[in-house]
Amino acid sequence: MATLANTDLTLLDQAKRTDPDGNSARIVQMLSQSSPMIEDAVSVEGNLPTGTRVTIQTGLPTSYYKKLGRGTPSSKEQTVQVDENAAILISRSQVDEDTAELNGNLATLRVKTGKSFVESMGQTHQQTMIYGSAANPEEFVGLANRYSSLSAANGDNILDAGGSGSDNMSAYLIGFGEDTIYTVFPKGSTAGISHTDLGLTDVRDSDGNEMRVYKDMWKLKSGLVVADWRYGVRIANIDVSDLIAKSGTQASTAATAVINLMSQSLDRIPNMGGSKLGFYVNRTLASHLRVIALDKSSSAVTIEPALNQFGKTIHQMMFLGVPVRLVDRLINTEARVV
Repeated sequence: MATLANTDLTLLDQAKRTDPDGNSARIVQMLSQSSPMIEDAVSVEGNLPTGTRVTIQTGLPTSYYKKLGRGTPSSKEQTVQVDENAAILISRSQVDEDTAELNGNLATLRVKTGKSFVESMGQTHQQTMIYGSAANPEEFVGLANRYSSLSAANGDNILDAGGSGSDNMSAYLIGFGEDTIYTVFPKGSTAGISHTDLGLTDVRDSDGNEMRVYKDMWKLKSGLVVADWRYGVRIANIDVSDLIAKSGTQASTAATAVINLMSQSLDRIPNMGGSKLGFYVNRTLASHLRVIALDKSSSAVTIEPALNQFGKTIHQMMFLGVPVRLVDRLINTEARVV
């Protein structure tokens, strides 16, 4: 039976290693269930209180053939240091005291309330992992804005599916690992979502009158590090209307057909065994790939039994042995990447 790779520490694993203390209860399992990238990403403690400083190799040292009786010059690798900040995501709730106590089970009500807040935080964090922008300094920069230009230094890892207009989408092949692409939480902090019970306190209603409410706060500190951009591939400009119609840029015979580019993307990864690989696609593309998987004449896309991170049996879509993961936060209305 195939299983999802689990040799590296993820956000979930890091949280399991942290003992809850007092007011901080780890409920990261609900986060990982709703956000596949967060579930798969290796999570690392940063070396800065605000995130981490990563040293990236930009050039190799020079090697020389030795001449007899002659020395050889020394050389060194070329590096650059980049600070990657972790964003702080906070969600708060307050419930009227009498409303909360109506059903006689205050604890159950607050747990149910917490699930919806954690789900919201998971979706927001997943959205930022993809579309986070430097234009919003409170966020961290996501994948779409790191793989954003065909002429950039990492342009070789952006495959153009030929779409135009504004009805495009992207798929990503990511190799998560401590030396490749990973999520980071600040030095001295803890992984996952922390919950603080703020207790019963007074607030004012819309008329300025005081009322008693139960307050809770959830907090997540996390960022994204692309230490080696070669382990990320964006298949951009997938024309949605062409994909649905199986015509134009997404006709089965087209060189830009997404299944052809998925195959090419695997060759962009330097070392297939050096990271935890996964394709990340939205629901529209997942449905298209599932149809291919059900076509008996195709063996590139398969649906195989696997175990998820909780040990539960699932049916995992695979492309040439690499898991294909469904991410609803990938949109169908991207502008063309040029």
